[in-house]
Amino acid sequence: MSALALNAEALYQELLRGVRSLCQANTRLVGITSGGAWLAERLQRDLGLPGESGRVSSVMHRDDFAQRGLSAGGQTHLPFEVDGADILVLDDVLYTGRTIRAVLNEIFDYGRPARVQLAVLVDRGGRQLPVQADYAAARVARPETQSLALARDAAGRFSFDVENKA
Repeated sequence: MSALALNAEALYQELLRGVRSLCQANTRLVGITSGGAWLAERLQRDLGLPGESGRVSSVMHRDDFAQRGLSAGGQTHLPFEVDGADILVLDDVLYTGRTIRAVLNEIFDYGRPARVQLAVLVDRGGRQLPVQADYAAARVARPETQSLALARDAAGRFSFDVENKA
């Protein structure tokens, strides 16, 4: 692992400002397991939104399911009616777009929302599908040989984990 010169807590504050501008009175936050779900939980609290945020797993709709199989990432939990909902999906890192495609399929398994928007902590480019965030706290370029993921300590503070792939 190596350190990345990005301050995840500072970027979270930027994401908070951006999400505040995207949210309307009936917007429901849904985080992608696990980093996005952490962001959604904290944003729900920091924005003072009623109820709880949702979380969505991409595992059942991934195009690489045969290689990855089931992960311990958690199950989808949407504590609201999806039909007609205004949903803001949150993720830690947007890369190829394949996770977002799978997440949209998972959400539509639960109903037909009125609108789905996407906000991410970091957009690292490298898209393989025509997917873009409505809001990104930062845009950074990372080599394909590195993975970037959000980490959370016991106190709930965010940092980034960077791994070099072989």
